[in-house]
Amino acid sequence: MKGKVMKRYTESHEWIEIEGPIGTVGVTDYAQKELGDIVYVELPQVGKKVSKGGEAAVLESTKAAADVYSPVSGTILEVNDELSTEAQKVNESPEKGGWLFKVQLDSPEEISTLMTWEDYQKSFG
Repeated sequence: MKGKVMKRYTESHEWIEIEGPIGTVGVTDYAQKELGDIVYVELPQVGKKVSKGGEAAVLESTKAAADVYSPVSGTILEVNDELSTEAQKVNESPEKGGWLFKVQLDSPEEISTLMTWEDYQKSFG
């Protein structure tokens, strides 16, 4: 799996892009549209352990606050600090510049339980 990039999705509208043992996590375009204008992002602490399906971050919009769940178990390696002053990046580029955090995967086999783009589109497209 080294060098190969794979992207998967959750039913709770997170995406994870996996490269080797590291996953970059964010919310889907569908999620940001449903939330509306994001005004605040609460990111996890670097070094925090997260569980697959466990709360990892919070997005606050003009409509509501929404929990963001980790698609995999692991340790937070990095957070997107730009979002503390530019929360709107989640709306502008949810699947690129608006990423939320990077996680070191504890159990790479958890990836097999996540949806492909095609599966996600069938469910929510």
